[in-house]
Formats: sequence, structure tokens, C-alpha cells
Amino acid sequence: QVQLVESGGGWVQPGGSLRLSCAASGFTFGNYAMRWYRQAPGKQREWVASISSTGDTSNYADSVKGRFTISRDNAKNTMYLQMNSLKPEDTAVYLCFARLYRDYWGQGTQVTVSS
Repeated sequence: QVQLVESGGGWVQPGGSLRLSCAASGFTFGNYAMRWYRQAPGKQREWVASISSTGDTSNYADSVKGRFTISRDNAKNTMYLQMNSLKPEDTAVYLCFARLYRDYWGQGTQVTVSS
């Protein structure tokens, strides 16, 4: 069965960095584009970044452009989100997403940015 498992979240001070991972299984990872989303308390789920199946193309929400980098390693069936210059407003649960024959979500990993 399809599984998406995020890891790498935690607490960090403003200006700090974190690297999130999304380990995928149950499907041919290298055939599909992938996305990161986030959801802060009391807010709607927000798209953060997308990456093509080969990793050649990526897109970012304006709120994270220039600070976050999405990447993938198809040999390891894993997607990453490198987050630099973190701000308190980046605090959220970060989720990975795959659209196969239906939509799949991971369980999320909490990122907290505060001093």
C-alpha cells in the first residue's frame, strides 16, 4: 500500500534551518511529481512547494521562495525540504503529498519556530 512518512521536524529558533524528509513506498516514486504542504493551527492547508518526477523542475509559494528548497532522490524514494531562514510564521505541520490514481497524504511532521 502507498505510504508517505515525513520526518525531520522539530523546534528551531528564528533564522535557523531544518531539513524535512518524506519517505515514499508502495508506488513507483520516480514516476510522480510530489508536493509539500503545511497547515498552521486555525488556518487552511497551504501549498509550499512542488517538484517534478525527475527533479528537474520545482515551484514554490511566494512565502517561502528563496528560503526553502525542495529536492528528491529517486534512488532512495525520498523527497526533501530544506528550510533556511525560518520565521515564526513558518510554524506548522508539514505534510507530503502525492497524486496517483487518488490523492495520498503523509501524517505530517511538526515544525515550530520560536525564540
